[in-house]
Amino acid sequence: MSSHKIALITGGSRGIGKDIALNLAQKGTDIILTYLSNRTEAEATVAAIESVGRKAVALPLNAAETPGFDTFFNQVNLALRDTFDAERFDFLINNAGTSLTAPVTETTEAQFDEMLNIHLKGVYFLTQKAVNYIHDGGRIVNISSAVSRYSFPGVSAYAIMKGGIDVYTRYLALELGARRISANVVAPGAVFGGSTMQDSPEIRAWVQSMTALGRVGLPDDVGGVVAFLCSEDAKWVNGQRIEVTGGMSL
Repeated sequence: MSSHKIALITGGSRGIGKDIALNLAQKGTDIILTYLSNRTEAEATVAAIESVGRKAVALPLNAAETPGFDTFFNQVNLALRDTFDAERFDFLINNAGTSLTAPVTETTEAQFDEMLNIHLKGVYFLTQKAVNYIHDGGRIVNISSAVSRYSFPGVSAYAIMKGGIDVYTRYLALELGARRISANVVAPGAVFGGSTMQDSPEIRAWVQSMTALGRVGLPDDVGGVVAFLCSEDAKWVNGQRIEVTGGMSL
């Protein structure tokens, strides 16, 4: 059986998810990552993980479609057995997501449902199924957003769901505590480069102007924080929200 820790990372092929995967791999963790449609990108991330001496598998997953979760976990089960010689994994990182910019008065019900399904309902029920595969003493890290603390025009539907994730995580921490599984939130600010963040010189200048450390966020600002929460150093951190923004809107 595998003696290495194993992490399942949704949306792990690019951006923040890729950086989380590489940070964990560099600290000795094997990786199962999911991707929505770009298999080439996912396989490149697998190769990058393997280049640091760890095992990795990329599996397709639409994190917004709960009917597909049973099939997905059948694939996880096969990957655990065939690639990692394991029956369970240790860390669940709920990272997959997309963004939406629309004023309250113009957000459609379809847009709202899309945000609900991928950022809240999908996370809720994927985690519900995943806990059957997580070792006792494992870790769950949910990726939220700084906008669940402060408000910007145009992101109401997205922010509502991320606020829900903050609350959900506390309940996970409470109810899974008997199995010594901790659950925490990492809430990035505006992250540029390989993510869903709208990008332009004007937006970058605006974000930089409200950030205490005086620059915009990058994917490699986030991955190390998630890796810390999966480490022994964080064994007593539970039910917490860690904001990773460089000090936005303080």
